[in-house]
Amino acid sequence: MIASGALSNVQVSGSNLNITFVILAVALGALAIAVVLRQQVLAASEGTAKMREIAEAVQEGAAAYLARQFRTLSYFVGIVFFLLLVLPADSMSLRIGRSIFFLLGAGFSALVGYNGMWLAVRANVRVAEAARQMNGVKAVQIAFRTGGVVGMTTVGLGLVGASLVVILFREDAPVVLEGFGFGAAMLAMFMRVGGGIFTKAADVGADLVGKVEKGIPEDDPRNPATIADNVGDNVGDCAGMAADLFESYAVTLVAALILGKAAFGDEGLIYPLIVPAIGIITAVIGVFATRLRPSDKSAMTAINRSFFLSAIISAGLTGLATFTYLPNKFDLLSNFSPTVLEDAGNINPRVLAFSAVIIGIVLAAAIQVLTGFFTETGKRPVNDVAASSQTGAATVILAGISVGFESAVYSALLIASAVFGAFLLGGGSVTLSLFAIALAGTGLLTTVGVIVAMDTFGPISDNAQGIAEMSGDVKGESAQILTSLDAVGNTTKAITKGIAIATAVLAATALFGAFTDAIKTAVVKAVGEGAAVALEFQGVLDIANPRNLVGLIIGAAVVFLFSGLAVNAVSRAAGAVVMEVRNQFRLHPGIMNGTEKPEYGRVVDICTRDSLRELVTPGLLAVMAPIAVGFGLGVGALGAYLAGAIGTGTLMAVFLSNSGGAWDNAKKMVEDGHYGGKGTEAHAATIVGDTVGDPFKDTAGPAINPLIKVMNLVALLITPAIVSFALPTQSSQSLLIAAGAVLIIVGALIRNRRQSTSIEY
Repeated sequence: MIASGALSNVQVSGSNLNITFVILAVALGALAIAVVLRQQVLAASEGTAKMREIAEAVQEGAAAYLARQFRTLSYFVGIVFFLLLVLPADSMSLRIGRSIFFLLGAGFSALVGYNGMWLAVRANVRVAEAARQMNGVKAVQIAFRTGGVVGMTTVGLGLVGASLVVILFREDAPVVLEGFGFGAAMLAMFMRVGGGIFTKAADVGADLVGKVEKGIPEDDPRNPATIADNVGDNVGDCAGMAADLFESYAVTLVAALILGKAAFGDEGLIYPLIVPAIGIITAVIGVFATRLRPSDKSAMTAINRSFFLSAIISAGLTGLATFTYLPNKFDLLSNFSPTVLEDAGNINPRVLAFSAVIIGIVLAAAIQVLTGFFTETGKRPVNDVAASSQTGAATVILAGISVGFESAVYSALLIASAVFGAFLLGGGSVTLSLFAIALAGTGLLTTVGVIVAMDTFGPISDNAQGIAEMSGDVKGESAQILTSLDAVGNTTKAITKGIAIATAVLAATALFGAFTDAIKTAVVKAVGEGAAVALEFQGVLDIANPRNLVGLIIGAAVVFLFSGLAVNAVSRAAGAVVMEVRNQFRLHPGIMNGTEKPEYGRVVDICTRDSLRELVTPGLLAVMAPIAVGFGLGVGALGAYLAGAIGTGTLMAVFLSNSGGAWDNAKKMVEDGHYGGKGTEAHAATIVGDTVGDPFKDTAGPAINPLIKVMNLVALLITPAIVSFALPTQSSQSLLIAAGAVLIIVGALIRNRRQSTSIEY
């Protein structure tokens, strides 16, 4: 890597600055299209009075939860804002800019999540009404265009933030973007964890008492947990995932611009913005092209068609932009690094950049196919899990775990192949190779508008079926339309989680490269160029060093601990929901015969209270663990820590996500009449499997994505301070900081173990 001082001549001016303004205009155009799509969705009919009543209850619960969550998170955001002012930067203006854009990143992440939730809880009843009118085509269109609104908002705000930073801070943009990305990632992680705990606590509680104990349908209005379950779908699967993909978008841009500045000079700060701008165009095409045809087997066919169409168009437009904007030789780049030129040899910048983007686009498509194979109904893995229900819940659990383990290997190898393929594009230059990895991430995210639309389709179709069943106004073939859409939604959610995992790995790997560059830059500033050169060859990141090996083990362990905390949080909160639902049935026997109305609000309150309380410990672990390792064991151990977290996090996230997806769709298969159908022992077995899978696929698994990016960004931000504190005269300060971080983690874990979930009557 090269020190930042070698790039002091990098600047954004002239035509490059004009291009950035054009990109900003395209981003604002995406937001305008989101408004148009929003109006189209809201213009659809809301259905019967009973359907509207149920939808309004869900809307109130979701809005109340997010409002309380944002109030809780505002304290964390405020603390981090001031901490960023303290961390080193070249000037006070950069410190202030970094902190301000941290707030903007957090605010945009919250806005994307809230916007996704707000429209989803209004689209669900409209999808149900379209199905009631026997219009499956319109139902698919409403659900997907709602997702399109969220997708356009995601890419629009992400690109607005990045382009504004480049316009305002020019060559210093990467430093400020670290704050923007950290804000987005931190809030997304909290929203993922909190929303995931809420939705799965309600879902598990509803299933265990309603389905298993009382033998009533999943969304029966007699179940006190049904409203909370529908609320949870929106605050977890919709708001949480929207924020997650937004932060993936932002963090990938952060890594690409940091490394682009080092690799391509001036053009390296602009080209990573051009690629996602193209993604906005293709997202518009993909959203409007999604139509259910009479020949389509299911909505999944139409969604797949639009996804692959947008991917092909992205590839074509990116090729055109690349060969128009970039020169064919490195010495024609503006303010390029002589070191990079020497390492590049005969590499063509156009070929490198375009090939890297194509790798990302192909990776997105490959993950879609692979994840669909392991989680889609009708495919062998899900069929096998469903068939295992004939021998009981234990075999269902084992079959689902097996699917998760196997799919994790293939997904990890696929992602690793993409990373290594991009790395090879750089030839002998580590700088170019890491930039290629970052560009692969931007390539993958050219399809993010359609990806977000696919994900939002899931909770909307799930909620639509719930509203239909609770109202009793949608029956027969109309109800079957919604059942089919719900099964498709399970698959789309699994696919988008797989893609989110891939973006996390690509972004984290690229940030890892930025982290190693930050080490060298910090050493140059502290003790001179000679020491930095020595650092490069003395193997500061050598895994044979016991310190580094310990760091790697800790990084892997944190992923397990984080996952355990998330699953345990769901278990405890779900236990409270189970007790509440049981007691409502016991104390109010009229609920079962329809003479008494359940107290839905009590379950919503339990889920809200417990989810907000439980998200604190995983959040503190994510932020404090890198600080403890970095200041306690050094930058080498911190690098190894990140490597361990990336590797383990990739496998764990895919395992959890795909196991849960397979269990969920296996249950759908049985409910559709396979292996005995509803009310049989096989059905009860798949319900248990789905219950186990709920916190896997919707809480712990998805939260790992922002986790590894939060930890990478924390490492990137604290590296200069670690290097300066590591000098002999300041070593004691470093150990004190590490000890403080450890104490905070230990205190949070003790508090987590001691706190109890109680219910008042």
